[in-house]
Amino acid sequence: MSATAAITTDAARRHAREAVKRSGTSFGAGMRILARPRREGMHAIYAFCREVDDIADGDQSVGDKRLSLAAWRAEIDRVFAGNPQTPVGIALVEPVKQFDLDRAEFLLMIEGMEMDAEGPIVAPPMETLLAYTRRVAGAVGMLSMPTFGAPKNAASREFALALGDALQLTNILRDVGEDAGIGRVYLPRELLEKYAAPLDAPGVLEVVRSGNSENLAKRRAGLALVGRDLGALAREKFLSARAALKSLDWRVVRPALLMMGVYEAYLKRLETRGWERLGSAVSLSKLEKTAVAARYYLAPPPD
Repeated sequence: MSATAAITTDAARRHAREAVKRSGTSFGAGMRILARPRREGMHAIYAFCREVDDIADGDQSVGDKRLSLAAWRAEIDRVFAGNPQTPVGIALVEPVKQFDLDRAEFLLMIEGMEMDAEGPIVAPPMETLLAYTRRVAGAVGMLSMPTFGAPKNAASREFALALGDALQLTNILRDVGEDAGIGRVYLPRELLEKYAAPLDAPGVLEVVRSGNSENLAKRRAGLALVGRDLGALAREKFLSARAALKSLDWRVVRPALLMMGVYEAYLKRLETRGWERLGSAVSLSKLEKTAVAARYYLAPPPD
C-alpha cells in the first residue's frame, strides 16, 4: 500500500479508473453504463478489491502479507474518518459518504484476502468455503448495491449475497485446474470425501492432466461428481438471485445483471460439456460476452 501526501481527488479517481482499465475485468462494461458519480464509486471499490487481492496473491511472505492487509484495515479506518493516505483511499471517501457504504463490508473483504494469504486454501469444509465466498464476493455485492442506487433492504441483500455466491462458485468451478496449479483447491472437503476425489492440489492436478488414464478413472469420476454437485449449488444461488430481483428495479442493478449473464453462460458451458472435463480450460469469446451483456442490458433476465 503506497501512501501519498498531496494527491488530489481527481488524481485519485484517475488512479482508480486506470486500475479498472488495466485489469480488463468483465465488470468494466457494467460500470460504464452508470452515471458518473456511481461509476467513479464503483471504480474506487474495484481498485480497493484489486489492491487487497494483489497482496493475497503476491510473492510476499505470509508475515508481510499480514502486515500489508493490516495496513489496509487502518486505511479503511482513515477513509471513514475522512483522512486517507493512499490514492484508492482518497477515491473511496466521497462514495462512502454519498452512498452510505458499510465499513464492515470493506473489512470482510480484507478478511477474505487474509484467508487466501494464510493459505493456500485446500479442500475447505463447506462452511469455510461459504464464509470465504461471503467475504470475497458477497462484500463486493453489498458495497455495489447502494452504489448502483438500489435500496438498502432485504431484497437487495438477498440479491447481492446470492449472486456473490453464484459468481464465486462458478469462478471456482471454471478455474479448478488453474487453482490446483498454484496449490489451491477451493472444492469443499465434504464433497471430495463423499466421492473419493483427490483432497490436495497435486492429486487434483494429476486427474486434470491424466486424460483418459484408466488408473485414475475412479478419481476422475469422483471429481466430476463434485463438480456436478457444486454446480447445482451455484445454479441454486443464481435462482435465488433471480427471485430477489423480482422485488427490485432491474434497471438499477443492470451492471450486476451483465456479470450474472456472463457467469451463467460459463456455468451452462461447464454443465453442457460434461463435468468429467472439470479442470480443463473453459472460455467465452468476446462476441459471446457482448451478446450476453446486450441481452441483459435491454431486458431483465427471463424467468
